[in-house]
Amino acid sequence: MTYDRLVCANCAAPVAEGRCAVCRANRERLKEEGPLGGLTPAMLLTLLIALVAAVALLAALQTA
Repeated sequence: MTYDRLVCANCAAPVAEGRCAVCRANRERLKEEGPLGGLTPAMLLTLLIALVAAVALLAALQTA
């Protein structure tokens, strides 16, 4: 999940704005989740479709 859509329970502001210490801590934690942590579901779906297309292309090239 991306932090730009989260709302802080402490200050009721978007976490992306980092208005309070809780927001800032959660924003940093979400940034450090890893290489796929910041991807949106649409981006993950696009990557999955590209991977399936690449595998299908490789399979088609090996049979030809």
